Amino acid sequence: MKRLVASLLSATLLLGTTACLPHVVDAGTVGVQMTWGEVDPDIHPEGLYWVNLISQEMVDYDVRIQKLEAKASASSKDLQVVTTNVAVNYRVSSAQAAKLYQDVGRLPDVEVRIIEPAVQEAVKKTTAQFTAEELITKRQAVKEGIHTALRLTVEALHVDVTELSITDFKFEKNYQDAVEAKQVAEQTALTAKNDLTRIEIEAQQTEAAARGRANALLIEAQAEASAQELLRETLTDEIVQLRAVEKWDGKMPVVSGEAGAFVDLGAMGKTAKGR
Repeated sequence: MKRLVASLLSATLLLGTTACLPHVVDAGTVGVQMTWGEVDPDIHPEGLYWVNLISQEMVDYDVRIQKLEAKASASSKDLQVVTTNVAVNYRVSSAQAAKLYQDVGRLPDVEVRIIEPAVQEAVKKTTAQFTAEELITKRQAVKEGIHTALRLTVEALHVDVTELSITDFKFEKNYQDAVEAKQVAEQTALTAKNDLTRIEIEAQQTEAAARGRANALLIEAQAEASAQELLRETLTDEIVQLRAVEKWDGKMPVVSGEAGAFVDLGAMGKTAKGR
């Protein structure tokens, strides 16, 4: 009997030292090894390893960037209920993968137990700092607030949040209807204001055009009057006779009398001056 037990123990020890299979840790993952159920604190980077089938187990832990979409409802600063949809990019610390596996579990467990509750907390904390209107108009500040709050929470648990995006804000129907009505009223007021501005500008343009035409006519009349005045001041008998000669058609004005016919140059001058 003793020989049989000793033989079984020897066979078990021999099998334990020889029954090994290769295990490949792929790129983007690290290997978490357990010996007799105890987690080895040292992680195994990508590569080939031999794992004892009896005493050891190797778990692959993905350390690449993961995406999680979550939804959280909270109250704004002015007590409006808003549901926020966020997309979170995260990854676990490769150096702490063994510790994370031991304390939390595999990657799906990390999402359920760490990230989703942290998202809820971060959204509630940040949303309470803004009014409902500010959540829309200050979207970037809201995003940064949620990201900071979330990162500070999960970093202590060996998870790194690389990016966060707000994909949607959804308010209660009564508030959403009020917002839409306000937007319609603001758009109507803006249209009326633009129409009034356009009408005022068109009236100013019409007035300016009329004023320009009136000024042009006044200048033209003043120029004509000045020309007439200058002409009267400079007109002499000699100039009148010269103009008469310039306009003469070659026919001699003739005056008949007892002494015979003669050319009346004075009559020509009077005629030209009368003109």
